Amino acid sequence: MIGYLPTGYPDVQTSIAAMIALVECGCDLIEVGLPYSDPGMDGPTIAAASEAALRGGVRVRDTLTAVEAISAAGGRAVVMTYWNPVLRYGVDAFARDLAAAGGHGLITPDLIPDEAEQWLAASDEHGLDRIFLVAPSSTPQRLAATIEASRASSTRRRRWV
Repeated sequence: MIGYLPTGYPDVQTSIAAMIALVECGCDLIEVGLPYSDPGMDGPTIAAASEAALRGGVRVRDTLTAVEAISAAGGRAVVMTYWNPVLRYGVDAFARDLAAAGGHGLITPDLIPDEAEQWLAASDEHGLDRIFLVAPSSTPQRLAATIEASRASSTRRRRWV
């Protein structure tokens, strides 16, 4: 089972407590949402929660704190966010800090493998999974290229695929 919650909704501490509750209830993986000011690919519920979290002052560091808490509770976490917050934070710095927090990887809905050179290098350097998304309209060639660029550790790949 995979759970998703945005960091900072309704506030940082409550969101972290809810993420830990997901771990305690048996979620195999927690997708930790890093709110972004222009959530063009999110549905209305996630967009509203992200907007509220941003109004409340949530920052990248809060998301990394959530990942640390999930890891400390025995869970596995990946961060899900748009590319811009990672780029602004610094790609290598984000990868370094995510790995140090115990994170397993990153889901980036708006980053395609063709434009992911920095992330490919940083995720390799810091041992992180990279999870690219595809559209229902993706061609077989695009699907193959995305699968090739994505990476999960062999243990997780066997478990999730």
